[in-house]
Amino acid sequence: MFSKFTSILQHAVEALAPSLPLQEDFVYHWKAITHYYIETSDDKAPVTDTNIPSHLEQMLDILTQEERERESGETGPCMEYLLHHKILETLYTLGKADCPPGMKQQVLTFYTKLLAHIRQPLLPHINVHRPVLKLIRLCGEVLTAPTENEEIQFLCIVCAKLKQDPYLVNFFLENKSKRPEIKSPGGTEVVKGNMLAPDTGQSLAEVKANCSQEPQAAAAASSSSPTSNNNSNNYNLVTSLLNLTKSPDGRIVVKACEGLMLLVSLPEPAAAKCLTENTDLCELLTDRLVSFYKALPQSMDPLDIETVESVNWGLDVYNLKEDAAVFTGKRALISFLSWLDYCDQLIKEAQKSAAAVIAKAVRESFFVSVMEPQLMQTSEVGILTSTALLNRIIRQVTSEALLQEMIYFLLGEEREPETQANMAQNPLRHRLIEHCDHLSDEISIMTLRLFEQLIQKPNQHILHSLLLRSLEERNYLENKPQDEREPLENGQPHDAVDLEEDPLFADDLSPDSRLSGSDWLSSSPPQSPDHSKCDGKTEVHKIVNSFLCLVPDEAKSSYHVEGTGYDTYLRDAHRQFRDYCGVCQRWDWRGNPKPFEKCNLDSPFFEGHFLKVLFDRMGRILDQPYEVNLQVTAVLSKLSLFPHPHLHEYLLDPYINLAPGCRSLFSVIVRVVGDLMLRIQRISDFTPKLLLVRKRLLGLEPEGINVDHMTLLEGVIVLEEFCKELAAIAFVKYHAAASSSP
Repeated sequence: MFSKFTSILQHAVEALAPSLPLQEDFVYHWKAITHYYIETSDDKAPVTDTNIPSHLEQMLDILTQEERERESGETGPCMEYLLHHKILETLYTLGKADCPPGMKQQVLTFYTKLLAHIRQPLLPHINVHRPVLKLIRLCGEVLTAPTENEEIQFLCIVCAKLKQDPYLVNFFLENKSKRPEIKSPGGTEVVKGNMLAPDTGQSLAEVKANCSQEPQAAAAASSSSPTSNNNSNNYNLVTSLLNLTKSPDGRIVVKACEGLMLLVSLPEPAAAKCLTENTDLCELLTDRLVSFYKALPQSMDPLDIETVESVNWGLDVYNLKEDAAVFTGKRALISFLSWLDYCDQLIKEAQKSAAAVIAKAVRESFFVSVMEPQLMQTSEVGILTSTALLNRIIRQVTSEALLQEMIYFLLGEEREPETQANMAQNPLRHRLIEHCDHLSDEISIMTLRLFEQLIQKPNQHILHSLLLRSLEERNYLENKPQDEREPLENGQPHDAVDLEEDPLFADDLSPDSRLSGSDWLSSSPPQSPDHSKCDGKTEVHKIVNSFLCLVPDEAKSSYHVEGTGYDTYLRDAHRQFRDYCGVCQRWDWRGNPKPFEKCNLDSPFFEGHFLKVLFDRMGRILDQPYEVNLQVTAVLSKLSLFPHPHLHEYLLDPYINLAPGCRSLFSVIVRVVGDLMLRIQRISDFTPKLLLVRKRLLGLEPEGINVDHMTLLEGVIVLEEFCKELAAIAFVKYHAAASSSP
């Protein structure tokens, strides 16, 4: 009570006294603090019962006012006094000893406000960064400490200052062989005898005793963090932040994560090396990711995983009751995705070499150690859940380094052409592709969705691994010398199918099925990004009509329903092709196919495991569930959109001369249509049933009695739509090439 009265009285006296010059005022407040330690015998009273907080606040106000009144960058006498008399060193010692109780909190606040409010660079001064570094070591020592909030505020302002001037981080990379300061235990009387004299300004940093009644605790405060190892002392700022990420207070955790993100983004190579080699950052990121993943239920509905709201780390607001009511495991899923988002964003922001190391750690400790066994298991429920989670992970990852490591994990790093003999050399890649043709339709659909998501990621190795290394030599083409080939008739081998003259395709075409030469030019979509025209390209109207006419007229139903014409696919194809060109912009893809003379046409052609499974699936389109067919055709259409000349040639040119035993997408569809023609003849009222099924799929007709051959009818509808989509893609790609040609 007496101390509070004294404080009030002092404020009253200060208010009535004439104003002093700033330096005198500053020195007065500092000496008032030092006199407290000399004159006070009761060191158990909390600091809030003393005048110390008020004096510290006044000192900050004076320093701020002094800077405001001076030229930018000029150091005033008050700041000079603070630096010369090592006031921050003295405050550090008092804060470390927490004498009087609560002093550590006051010191942290003073440091934080000083760094935040003073515009001139302070950290380059040895009498600033040295005590700042010492104070950093005191942060994060004890979880749920009463000073936790002040600690994180202090650490974050230091991180922000380093972000402004990254070279300053070198002051914070300590030499691990440096001996820690030695403190001699002692009581309050020892401190008083060595206190800052009112007229000399001798620093308390030189005192070898603590003013705490518990000298052992004070000695522990000068040592390294209890959770750190010998190496982690190199970068104590990171170590302290890592300790605070373990706080039960979510706000503290988010702040600590923000601080770490600022530090990893610093461009200094020495700091990046120290951060990845001499701290526990990689372990924290991967251990927590593994922990969150293992907390997920063993079985989850793929739809729940796919549709749960997008998660941004740090905005993880939730209601346990509401989450549990939506689906079991939602809370655990959001926690996992939130931490994954943090890892991804941190790697995206990180200095390049640090990003590579952290991404590799995630690959080894999470993907290889945890996810791979889940994906390789035999339980269908487990496969479905883990594949759905992997699909969500692929969708969410955006950082270049983590995406690269994830792709290498899934597909391997091989670059050489794929063969029947080596296609199983990467067990996980082989298993995932096999799952596209699994006995379980659910697993097939989910795995196909996974690959659909994967091929849209901006990484060249994906398409190279799955497709391009098999098509690189163009050995899917006929390799006979010109004089050994069959004579050409109208530019075609005599045994080739001329689709425009074949009665199956040429007769009784519906009016909106075919495009004349002038129609396809006038229907052209807006100009697309530059891609050069392929040499020897077959006229586009022949290609478009080849796809549009593949399905015979009696198996078509779209022209009976409004809004399902070919033109609807043109708009989508143009937009998607433009997006895909943006993805491939930086990739070294030639505009023209590799010249024949440079191709190894004698090597046996293997379409690759991925295309083999897709073509096999496509060949069974009339006998597969509707949902499977939609997913197979979705993947194939997206592959067709990529502006690579070999992909375009192999997937979209019906007129290429295939080598014996080879198949292309067009030849697969031709075989399906041949099978369809035979089966149509055995089904009564085929066309009315087909139209009814289409209207039901579109929601134009209510569900009624079961229709015979439902799977076949749905397959025919998907086939017709797929052919229109391929025609639109071929047209858009040709138009883009033509518009960019000189």
